[in-house]
Amino acid sequence: MPEAFKNLYNEEFYLNLASHLNKCLAGFDQIKFMQLILPDNFVQLELKERMTHTKEVLHQFMPDDFPQATLILVNLIDSLSDADIKEGSVEYMFLPEYIETYGIDDYQTSIRAFEKITQFTSAEFAVRPFIIKYGQEMITQMLLWCQHSHYMVRRLASEGCRPRLPWAIALQTYKKDARLLLPILHALIDDPTEIVRRSVANNLNDIAKDNPDTVIEFARQYKGKSIQFDRTIKHACRTLLKQACPEILALFDYDSTDIELIEFKVLTEKVTMGSAAEFSFSIKNNSAKAKKIRLEYGLYFMKKNGQLAKKVFKISERLLAANESHNVARKQSFKPISTRVYYSGLHQVSIIVNGKEFAGKDFELIL
Repeated sequence: MPEAFKNLYNEEFYLNLASHLNKCLAGFDQIKFMQLILPDNFVQLELKERMTHTKEVLHQFMPDDFPQATLILVNLIDSLSDADIKEGSVEYMFLPEYIETYGIDDYQTSIRAFEKITQFTSAEFAVRPFIIKYGQEMITQMLLWCQHSHYMVRRLASEGCRPRLPWAIALQTYKKDARLLLPILHALIDDPTEIVRRSVANNLNDIAKDNPDTVIEFARQYKGKSIQFDRTIKHACRTLLKQACPEILALFDYDSTDIELIEFKVLTEKVTMGSAAEFSFSIKNNSAKAKKIRLEYGLYFMKKNGQLAKKVFKISERLLAANESHNVARKQSFKPISTRVYYSGLHQVSIIVNGKEFAGKDFELIL
């Protein structure tokens, strides 16, 4: 089993951190720091709790003057970098959290700190309270970050303002109306770095869940300009494609006419927990020309209230020649996972071709 992510925070990590703090922080008490950072209940703390705990203990050793404290954090990053600790080190995300917690009322100092820190460890979670508090001023700053020479600062401009960033507080203002974010996304959609372009796509995918028309209009502006634009836009429209949005299906030339579903079978009518539901089918292109094919299946899970809830899973995409058939066999695992609660009873699977959903077939899950 993979090592739990929270165990990035361990005694070895803190000893190394303390050695660098000792270089950057005058009068630093390394022995006391290690006593405080590893309390008796540390093993029970989860990842986010360990991150917050690290920030709070560090604060006890830092100067009360926030600008002075940020200079120490910058020096700490320089010391870590000199020791070949690479940028992107996620265990150091307590550094932007420090700025978020103790610098929210010092906008200018915090902005300068974020710009430096995000080049070492991502700050997209920490900037969100600043977006909420400072509004347009923060959006203007992020537009400036779009022009920065370091790709992680440009990424922060897009990732930080995602309306529905996972595991982060939602930006309700931009869930309601995302148009103020569009200049940032226009500025970065052709960024030379893929991680920045993917952030733009993820931001647009967030927007699509609340304001699909905004994303449809955005996609139409860039679709067809280049292979790179098409790739970014398609990733941005993945939720709309799963929702079978007619405008987006048409934009990507997914046409379901003359496509036939053949011999759709559920091979496991009863599925026990820990095993898999198996099904197979064939599709045929009955038209006189080749067609782009996007294959998905809908899994209707039994809920606690006895109703079925649909989740769409992608199978593949391909070009199907005129009168060509394609055979597919698929399994859906029912192994226990932390993100879903399973319930006994009838479930259903359906086949979706270019957004068209064909009639589903039942199977029973037995816990």
